[in-house]
Amino acid sequence: MNSLLVLINKELVQMKRDYKIIWLPLVFIFLGATQPVVMYYLPAIIKAIGGGQGITIDSSMVQQEGGQIMAATLGSQFDQLGMMIIIVSVMGVIQTDKESGMLAFILTRPVSVAAYIWGKVISNYIIIILSVSCGFIVAFLYARYLFSSVQLTSVLASLFIYFVWVLFMVTFTSMISTIFNSQGIIALISIVFLLLNRMLVGVHPVLDMLNPAGMSNHAMELLSTGSAVNSLYGNLLITMLWVLVTLGISYYWITQKKFH
Repeated sequence: MNSLLVLINKELVQMKRDYKIIWLPLVFIFLGATQPVVMYYLPAIIKAIGGGQGITIDSSMVQQEGGQIMAATLGSQFDQLGMMIIIVSVMGVIQTDKESGMLAFILTRPVSVAAYIWGKVISNYIIIILSVSCGFIVAFLYARYLFSSVQLTSVLASLFIYFVWVLFMVTFTSMISTIFNSQGIIALISIVFLLLNRMLVGVHPVLDMLNPAGMSNHAMELLSTGSAVNSLYGNLLITMLWVLVTLGISYYWITQKKFH
């Protein structure tokens, strides 16, 4: 436990030096504000640019509920550009230690492989969920001011549901960072795989149950309708199993010294 806390503290100090604790929350605050502001001012923007000639604006676009706007923020902002930002922030989490020889050095110390992996995952997960929370709060305030109020219980519940999907993103990218040595390859594989997961949501109920990205869809559903479907708990259980699988692969890869 002491080694785990030391590793977490080490990672947090490194994030402070890299200014990740500053730029990552700012990115998600920007993403959280973008969707409600753009949706509210979209008719005025189009009119200012081209006068709106030949363009029909659906009136329902500016009459949406606050919950729908927040759901769109998750789907259009956090699950696209936000996902890529998360991958970029995590892709070097283990790869840089392999490249510098720090991983081999750490394993000669009285530090277990499990503590090393958990230290990496927990520290990065903490800063990412704090950043996502900042963006979500900003989206909530804008949606409430520009559109309509959203039940705080639904906002908090959907946020915690979305955190499960974020956890899978972090552990999967960490696993790819363990296996591959090029940050470009790590980013490419992670972005393609996670975006594919997100695109496959809604194709088939069984696939949604097995798909970790289904947690994001459940969060959006809760914001839009105020209730979640029954498959939420099954999807939650399977997603947590996927998280354990990614951690297990990372553990095996390091213990077998396949990172050389």
